[in-house]
Amino acid sequence: MTHPRHLFITGVSSGFGLALAREALADGHRVTGTLRQVDRIEAFEALAPGRAHARLLDVTDEAAIERVVREVEVERGPIEVLVNNAGYGHEGVMEESPLTEMRKQFDVNVFGAVAMMRAVLPGMRSRRSGRILNITSMGGMITMPGISYYCGSKFALEGISEALGKEVRDLGIHVTAVAPGSFRTDWAGRSMVRSPRSLSDYDALFGPIRQRRQQVSGKQLGDPTKAARAMLDTLDSDAPPAHLLLGSDALTLVREKYVSALDDLVRWESVTCSTDG
Repeated sequence: MTHPRHLFITGVSSGFGLALAREALADGHRVTGTLRQVDRIEAFEALAPGRAHARLLDVTDEAAIERVVREVEVERGPIEVLVNNAGYGHEGVMEESPLTEMRKQFDVNVFGAVAMMRAVLPGMRSRRSGRILNITSMGGMITMPGISYYCGSKFALEGISEALGKEVRDLGIHVTAVAPGSFRTDWAGRSMVRSPRSLSDYDALFGPIRQRRQQVSGKQLGDPTKAARAMLDTLDSDAPPAHLLLGSDALTLVREKYVSALDDLVRWESVTCSTDG
């Protein structure tokens, strides 16, 4: 570690957010973490009195984001690392899932993350220094039946992260989209919103998928603490990756997807090129 930093992490009540906060504090960093429940503030700040601070924040409240970021930078100093971790999963066959659920999914996973980035960028840009880690998912690179809204939100955040990284890299700011595979977090448990089933035509496909996801919740291969360590390691790199996969399952599935996509490019190359004038 080069020097202690001030990390601002959204969603530190559990999962990756809490694991990352714990590891960062253990390394001597200062952490400001956001929560949505006032009764969890004391426990979080007790992790490292004087270095762990909690703020109540709903990332769908853009005005509150601007206010909290300003206050934190005045009270605790510049935000050197933003970690956009707050988010949740929506599960449901697309035809059965109302658009209201899609809007909620994007409000948190995409618009909330973008609002956070916009709030910290002026300070990072003026200092010509900063790191942004956006927690996406292997579901932002591959797709699976029954989580189309979730995958859509994470694909969007992957793309935004990559494009932003190109915009700010000459300003001393690095952006990394961190795409975990299956980890032992609450993602498939209390952090999952599930649309009710209604169309029997999807039973054979989706019934086993939903059942399997519920059965393995909490028993996944990935260790959140090891993921946190991997994320913290990127902070010491002069050339952090634009995309970082976490987990052997993510690597296997994404690699298979890219191989298949390349095969399609080759197979349809003549059609692709036939449209040139």
